[in-house]
Formats: sequence, structure tokens, C-alpha cells
Amino acid sequence: MNRDDVTWQGYWPACPTPFHRDGSYDPDSHRALLELYLELGVHGVLINGTTGEWFSQTADERRLVAETALEQVAGRVPVVVGCAAYTAREAGEIGRHAIAAGAAGVESTPPPYAKTYDDETVAYYDDLANGVDGPILVYNWPHGTAIDIGPELASRLVEIDNVVALKDSTPNAAQFYETTKAVVGRVRVFGPFMSLEGFERLLADGGDGFIGGGCIFGAPDPQFWESYWRGDHDACRAHAVRVDRLFPKLWLPGGWGGVYAAYQSQLKAIMAMIGQPGGWPRRPRLPLTDPASLEAIRVILAEESLLPEEAGVA
Repeated sequence: MNRDDVTWQGYWPACPTPFHRDGSYDPDSHRALLELYLELGVHGVLINGTTGEWFSQTADERRLVAETALEQVAGRVPVVVGCAAYTAREAGEIGRHAIAAGAAGVESTPPPYAKTYDDETVAYYDDLANGVDGPILVYNWPHGTAIDIGPELASRLVEIDNVVALKDSTPNAAQFYETTKAVVGRVRVFGPFMSLEGFERLLADGGDGFIGGGCIFGAPDPQFWESYWRGDHDACRAHAVRVDRLFPKLWLPGGWGGVYAAYQSQLKAIMAMIGQPGGWPRRPRLPLTDPASLEAIRVILAEESLLPEEAGVA
């Protein structure tokens, strides 16, 4: 398999998993959120990635979350399901279930906590490819795995059969651009192309899309890619200006955490403010409840006309 075996491209939300305040899974809100994303025009969805809080779910819950999402999306856009685990054996079990349930592919980081060496990382994905009969998206998430997949390691990984895409969340922008140049001819590359600098590198080196935490801007996020595909670069740059202005106010450098709370906790607080059904985070994540922090976020969102009342929406 290679990049030509899938059609994955454009803006994909890494879908949060809504939980009730008591920590139980909220499938109704999950379905409503997915339907909202489809109405906004997203081009695909990632389920149970980092934003989806897979790490706080049991294996049975991960399967239920995947089944619920796949049933709701019903093939309208590709759905890739996260199967990251401590071993390829465990990841393969989750991945085989996802493919059987209708997923377009599976996604995995290198195994967390183990801090695998390069040969071990390659072996993990090789074992996963042997255990799952479907496309694989490699997810570079240094903050969760303590390793950073650069150009040389990425070039080895994309030679593994079934690996068709890379989601690169390195905080090292220069490394990301070098990795993109090294592998974009062989796999789909999703990464930070929606900034001004990222867009210029997209034009120069190629790229396929962005998988972001939720969809804070709404329809303008997928419209960025629609504009790119039709050659409207001015529209892309106009949105990139908004991204460059907003994100440093909300997210820590590299995007691994929020300024005011953990990534998932802050994102769900934002979603509540802008009228998206994100639910509550689940422990170990705690909800963002500090009034001063919530007010600071509200002011930031209002400055970008992202609150319903600011946008003139009833």
C-alpha cells in the first residue's frame, strides 16, 4: 500500500469523546458532534486519538466508541480509528475490530511510555501491519511517547506495507518540513500546514491535510483546503492569519497543551462556549472550572467572533 491506495486529505477533526459529568460515555453527544462536523464539511474524522482520550478508556469502551462513530458517519467521509497501545498485539486487536466495523484505517503512535529505539519503533509498526489488514496512519506524538519521528525514521516506516499516511505533531517545525519532503511522495502527510509558514511549505513541498483538535473555527477549517484545491491561495492565507493570531493565545508552543488547562479539558471548555457538544473530560483529565481562566478564554474567542453571540447567531 501507499498514498495512492487512500483518498485521505483535507481537514479532519480529531474528534473529542464526550463524557458525562460522572465520567460515563455520552454516545448521544458523540453522535451529535459527528453530525455537526459533517455539516461543517470536514473531509474525514479521527476517532480515539489523543483528543479522543483513548488513554482513559477500557478496551470495550474503545470498541463501543469506534462502533458508535462508524455507525453515525455511515461512510460519508473516511473514519480512521486510533488503536495506540503498549504493544502491537494489543493495538492489533483494537485495529482488527475497527476495520471489521467499517473503519477506513487505523492510527497509532509508537507505544507510549516505552520510549522505543528506532529499530523497536519499526518493529512495532511492522507487527501492527502484520496484525491488521487495513491502511495505517503513523502518528508522531513526541509529548505522549517521548520519541520524535524525524525524516530518517519516517522514511523507514513508510516502507512498511499498509502504512499510507503520517500525522506529524512534532513541535519542531523545521523537522516537520524535512520529514514532509522525505516521505510525501509515498504517503499522505497531515500536519501544520494551516499557518502562514506552513501554507508556503505546502505550496513548495506538497502535503495532504491537517488533523486538528476538534473544529474550533467551524466551516472555515475545511474551507481552507477547498480553497487550496481550487487555487485560491489568498483565501488560504487569510485563514492562516486567523490561525496564527488565535492559536498562540490558547495553546502552548507545539500545541501539546492548553494555556489554561490540559488540551482535552481546555478544548471541551471552548466547545461548550461555542455551542459544540463536547461533553466533559474524563479523569485523569479534570474539567476547566477556574472562573478567571474561563473568562480569559471567552474574551479571546470573542475577539475572533467565535462566540455565537459575537457571530450574530441566536
